Amino acid sequence: MLDAIDTRLLAALQKNAHLTAHQLGELLNLSPSQAGRRRQRLESDGYITSYAARLDPLKLGLHVQGFVQVHLGTHGPDQSASFARMVDTRPEITSAWTMTGEADYLLHVYCVDLPALNRLLHEVILPHPAVARVQSQIVMDQLKRDAPLPT
Repeated sequence: MLDAIDTRLLAALQKNAHLTAHQLGELLNLSPSQAGRRRQRLESDGYITSYAARLDPLKLGLHVQGFVQVHLGTHGPDQSASFARMVDTRPEITSAWTMTGEADYLLHVYCVDLPALNRLLHEVILPHPAVARVQSQIVMDQLKRDAPLPT
């Protein structure tokens, strides 16, 4: 069970994962050792799964962001596993979800330019034996970045 202090600690770490035990203690009105122990418990209990840096895609030359809906022509465990393996090997695909509704998968992709997106679609995704069709949407502007989870 999370208490109010745990919830505040998680919210603070989502905003700045570099907070020291001393800084967390000040924010939470705890000693640094108490704050550090709480953080360690939340890590060991699986509430905190990792720490990562957020990079600016434009500074990395990734000028095209898009979403790709994938419709499979054949459904089964072998096709799904094969498709999942292909998705896992492609660095342009930063997130992938299985979906209810018309599409079977939704992929979030970042590419250098439109020709790179075209190659990803026509040379990688569409040739996969389980894929029947794709529908892509190019992001024009992102109104809200991936936000911290509600705590």
